[in-house]
Amino acid sequence: MIISNLNPGNEIGASAWHVQVDRSSFLLDAGLHPKLEGRASVPMLDRLSGRDLDAVIISHCHYDHVAGLPLVLREFPRARVIMSELSSHLIERVLHNSANVMKRQREEKGLLDYPLYDNRQIEELSPLFEGFPCRSPLDCSFAMPEEMAGGAPRVTLYDAGHTLGACGTRIQTGAGEIFYTGDCSFQDQILLKGADFDGISPDVLIMETTRGAYDDSKTSVRAREVRRLREAILEVFQRGGSVLIPSFALGRTQEILAMLAVMTREGMIPRQPVHVGGLGKIFTEIYDGLIHKTRRNHTDLVLSRELNLVVQNVDKVRDLRLKTPRIFVVTAGMMNENTAAHELAIRFCSDPRHAIFFVGYADPSTPGGRLRDSVMSHPFHFSDRIPDLVRECEMRWFDITGHANRQELVDWALDVNPSHLVLAHGDPEARAWFSHRFQELEAPFTIHNPDAGEVLEIPDFPVSG
Repeated sequence: MIISNLNPGNEIGASAWHVQVDRSSFLLDAGLHPKLEGRASVPMLDRLSGRDLDAVIISHCHYDHVAGLPLVLREFPRARVIMSELSSHLIERVLHNSANVMKRQREEKGLLDYPLYDNRQIEELSPLFEGFPCRSPLDCSFAMPEEMAGGAPRVTLYDAGHTLGACGTRIQTGAGEIFYTGDCSFQDQILLKGADFDGISPDVLIMETTRGAYDDSKTSVRAREVRRLREAILEVFQRGGSVLIPSFALGRTQEILAMLAVMTREGMIPRQPVHVGGLGKIFTEIYDGLIHKTRRNHTDLVLSRELNLVVQNVDKVRDLRLKTPRIFVVTAGMMNENTAAHELAIRFCSDPRHAIFFVGYADPSTPGGRLRDSVMSHPFHFSDRIPDLVRECEMRWFDITGHANRQELVDWALDVNPSHLVLAHGDPEARAWFSHRFQELEAPFTIHNPDAGEVLEIPDFPVSG
């Protein structure tokens, strides 16, 4: 068995893992690197030159896992595209948004590589996107020569609990079994139930490590973090301020809206409009429409009906009056320039009545990360478009993640006990923590921590010629 890490960087980036076993060839995810631009953000597809690719299996529809799919299909037009049934309702919207953002960045930043694909190309590819229910094995006879089809691998998807449609991937072959977690959450979220990975016993486990560098022992109780958020919102309202919660359009936005809906329904916070981004509202409506196809809590909670959602864009927020308390749950989570979150942050920063609450990861190199690291009443560089800001508003962080905590992953990996563990989707510090921790525990499996572009040959599996 050969596993290739095609991420162009050593940190969380363009998730793309090539797996070749027997005579079958799979690509697990096809993302773009969110910290890189142009061709530099693309997975190392040149490493697959001269090979066939039987299928691309998408774990979920976040940018760093799916936005490179049109480029993969340009190189491998005969590859099947496999994902969960729920992801099939999201993928086109995600890719169209990616194309639109790249088109805008070409104009704003002069990035001549962009767009790497356009909306017309996405429409042409959309018939290739196949959605399958979880726990329904797919016989991949298409991935084997006809004379060997009787021993074809089977692919089964398992609900990963991370965001709508997120799945782990199980590949069963004559040589053994591989499981790829993608991004996963073992705890129930407000809407989505935790990962359903029961029955997994892989020989090779490719496991996410996102939170490896973060000691979450003091914040891992979700109910406590939700209570802190509710209390913080009420404090801001009492002083006449507004709350800005920057969040990713798919997943985090719906979880925060669900929290607000439950709080409002139970009389914990006053009923009022909630201001959202346009893409966040679109994904919220998709969540609502798929309630009865989703493993979720609060099956009677239709967010777009429960809440009065008001769509805001960059132009609207620049002129918006902030004389009465308001709640903004807007993209982008990193507060990049020319987004509503970026403009609101500029307006909020100088006013001590207001508050900015982070509920997820904010990369230190982004405006959101720099704001999160800022010190009250001290100038800091927010973005290149404006002079330095001085923050006088309140700023807090709440650990309301869609990823598994690191100890949960350690315990689960020890329980499933693979022969080989491949550390994936984490910054170097995160992967190093897992590697060190498993060594401390004298884990009985072989640990692999591949760098960008590194190829692993798993000796217990036959290597395809």
